Amino acid sequence: MKITDYLAPELVIAELEAETKDEALRSLAARAASVMSELDEAEILKVIKDREALGSTGIGHGIAIPHGKMGGIEEVIVLFARSRKGVEFAAVDGDPVKLIFLLLAPENAAGTHLKLLARISRMLKGEEFCHKLLELDTAEELYAAIRAEDENS
Repeated sequence: MKITDYLAPELVIAELEAETKDEALRSLAARAASVMSELDEAEILKVIKDREALGSTGIGHGIAIPHGKMGGIEEVIVLFARSRKGVEFAAVDGDPVKLIFLLLAPENAAGTHLKLLARISRMLKGEEFCHKLLELDTAEELYAAIRAEDENS
């Protein structure tokens, strides 16, 4: 299972224009709904905000992996956003978040959902890879770097 099986190039945001967690989540929901016409922006936002209410998905070291399960989708959808300036996300270490992967999973896809969360977490443990993601310029370059790392891990 590869992250890029679920992450499309058009679901990569090279520079997220958000300062707060709420703004970031709204931007991610808007991008998902604009690319995937079957998705409702308000429903996506509700799903990920409900999950955030249980505890921040800001896992530390500038990384957040907001996620949730929702009806009406048949396979997992992954988005990636980067913010060089950082987003106040109430992360466990209090640091601003710069790299965000959003996962939306069908309600019956617990196994796939958990495997992807684990895969993304492992990928982002590499400091060199995270640094590279902060240095690249375009969404295309970011997608290519994620795909290359995905293939090598």
